[in-house]
Amino acid sequence: MAHQSAAPLLALRGIRKRYGAVQALADVDLDIHAGEVVALVGDNGAGKSTLVKVIAGVDPADRGTIAWEGRTVHLTRPHDAQGLGIATVYQDLALCDNLDVVGNLFLGRELRRFGLLDEVEMERRTLGLLHSFAIRMPSVRLPVASLSGGQRQTIAISRSLIGEPRLVLLDEPTAALGIEQTAQVLNVVDRLRERGLGVLLISHNLGDVKAVADSVAVLRLGRNNGFFDVTTTSYEQIVSSITGATDNAVTRRTSPEWEADR
Repeated sequence: MAHQSAAPLLALRGIRKRYGAVQALADVDLDIHAGEVVALVGDNGAGKSTLVKVIAGVDPADRGTIAWEGRTVHLTRPHDAQGLGIATVYQDLALCDNLDVVGNLFLGRELRRFGLLDEVEMERRTLGLLHSFAIRMPSVRLPVASLSGGQRQTIAISRSLIGEPRLVLLDEPTAALGIEQTAQVLNVVDRLRERGLGVLLISHNLGDVKAVADSVAVLRLGRNNGFFDVTTTSYEQIVSSITGATDNAVTRRTSPEWEADR
C-alpha cells in the first residue's frame, strides 16, 4: 500500500454533476495513491458510474477540482484522461468476439513493420504482458468468443495496460463471474497494485472488496458517506454506510440485545 503521506496520484475535491433536475454528484472528494486499491461502493443510483465517467473524461464535472500528482488538471474528454495515464475498463468490456486475444489487445494500436501488421511483435508483447500478470490463456490466437467470462475480463484489463497507464478504473470486473474466474481477476488486481499502479475498483461484492482493496469510499445519493481502512473496518460498518442506516438487519443481529433475546 502506498504511503499516505505522499501526494495522491489523483485527488478529487468538491466534484458536482447534475443531469437536469437530478443532482448525480454533490461535493464528492476522493484520493487515490499509487500502489493502492480503492474500492468505490454504494447502492444503485449512488453515483459510482457517474464518478467514473468524470475521471475518465467521458462526462466532465460541472464543478470541483481534479489534481494529478498535486497539479490541477481538466478532464473534458477521454483523451485528456488517457494522456495522464488513466485507463478505464467498463463493465460491458467492448471486446470484439471475432478477433483473437492479440487482435483485441492491439485493436486501434496495431504495430506495423514495413507498412504491414507486425503480428510477430504483437504476439510477443501479448505473451509477455499476460505472463507478467500471471494470466493463463490456452492460446492468444483463440477467438475471444470461445473464452470464459473470467478470461475475457482479464483480456479487457490487459488491453488497458498496453498504453502503460498509472491509474486503472475497473467497473464491476467480477460481476456475473464464478468463484474461480473471480479469483483470477482479483489476482490481476493484486498485481496491478504490486506494480505501483493506482486502482479504483467499483464493486457491489464486499467479499471482493475485503479481499483486495486497501480502502473503501462509500457514495450514497451522490455524496460521500464514509471512508474506511479495509483492515480495521467490519462488513457491518460498510453496509451501514451504504444504506445510510445505523440500525439495520445486519447490525441488529450483532447487537447485545439480539444475542440476549436468542
